[in-house]
Amino acid sequence: MTFLWIATLIFTFCFMEFMAWFSHKYIMHGFLWSLHKDHHIKDHDSWFERNDLFFIFYALVSSGFVILWGEANFWPGLPIALGIFMYGLTYFLVHDIFIHQRFKLFRNANGKYARGIRRAHKIHHKNIHKGEGECFGMLWVPIKYFK
Repeated sequence: MTFLWIATLIFTFCFMEFMAWFSHKYIMHGFLWSLHKDHHIKDHDSWFERNDLFFIFYALVSSGFVILWGEANFWPGLPIALGIFMYGLTYFLVHDIFIHQRFKLFRNANGKYARGIRRAHKIHHKNIHKGEGECFGMLWVPIKYFK
């Protein structure tokens, strides 16, 4: 059971990269652009962005799996919840702190992977419109941004 539990957690974490890409491309740059737009177009003075509501959504999904684990004895609920949580924490550290510097940490990170992620995200933000963007993922970045 331990191997299956850990495999479920790792699979969930990896699957969340696909979910981040999918929801970013088709939901945030789709029918919920009104919530995501303030992340691309800085037309506000607040530290909080409407875009931050997406974090709350995934926190609720993760919490739902904890409830399934505890109340319905659904054993995969806990590793799924932890996989979603760990991806959310990684997303916060990489996207909000490392890339956008919402907190002034990791400023000196300058490895090849760090530069590639920054480059891809910069290209993504060059487009301030709903459509025609690129680089919608976070951790999995096309190889061309590492060159």
